[in-house]
Amino acid sequence: MEIRKAMKRKNKVELTAATADPHLLYEESVQSSESTIQMIESVFDARGFSAPASLREDFCGTARLCVDWVASRPDRTALGLDIDSGVLRWAETNNLESLEQDARRVTLVKRDVLEGHRRRVDVTVALNFSYWVFHERQELVQYFKKVRQSLKKNGCLILNLHGGPDAQFQLEEITEFDGFDYVWEQGEFDAVNNRAKCYIHFRFDDGSSLEQAFIYDWRIWSLPELRDALTDAGFSRIDVWWEDEENDRLFRVTRQENTESWIANLAAWR
Repeated sequence: MEIRKAMKRKNKVELTAATADPHLLYEESVQSSESTIQMIESVFDARGFSAPASLREDFCGTARLCVDWVASRPDRTALGLDIDSGVLRWAETNNLESLEQDARRVTLVKRDVLEGHRRRVDVTVALNFSYWVFHERQELVQYFKKVRQSLKKNGCLILNLHGGPDAQFQLEEITEFDGFDYVWEQGEFDAVNNRAKCYIHFRFDDGSSLEQAFIYDWRIWSLPELRDALTDAGFSRIDVWWEDEENDRLFRVTRQENTESWIANLAAWR
């Protein structure tokens, strides 16, 4: 799986399994708010809509995107939902404080995304395949319906997904970062129900490691399955945006040749 590289740490220290913070490592190796915000703005611009101001990040974790979204423009607000109170406390201490007074424009809520939220927003995102925690179609459609109810006029739900033959095989990919290696492991895959076990490990120059720092039990939803589920949830239009990471391009497609591994984004319009 291709990794979105974040900005390097400002204060370089020697990392070991004993001293490293797995949340910081995840942000550095997996997330890139800058490219995500650019993608969101491009999706809205392609429809002739103004750049969105209000964002909801489902499965927000450390709320890195929420914080960077608010920092990107003075009129922007962000709402983050997650069921893990521990990681939300971490976000408040480690990320929201950097916003100082602007932290008032970020709201973090401990909540199951299936419950939804009454606040209406311009765009909701569920990224890094987080919604793959839903293994049953009924649950997935229920989630999509809840999101649609909370979108404003011309609002959009943006999901990303990965596919291709490599998504169904056991493999281990290593990406080198400053002071550590990011290791993506795809474990056992059940071909009957597309259930996959995946792991993130971090390994350090001193030989120590954080094995299974993050563990995922996912259903690998295909792109056609997702489009059908979004349609059943009431979304009026679903655009497919393909990522060409080799040439740093994002483009809208209606057909696309399969490759061993690919990443795409779905923009579902209310």
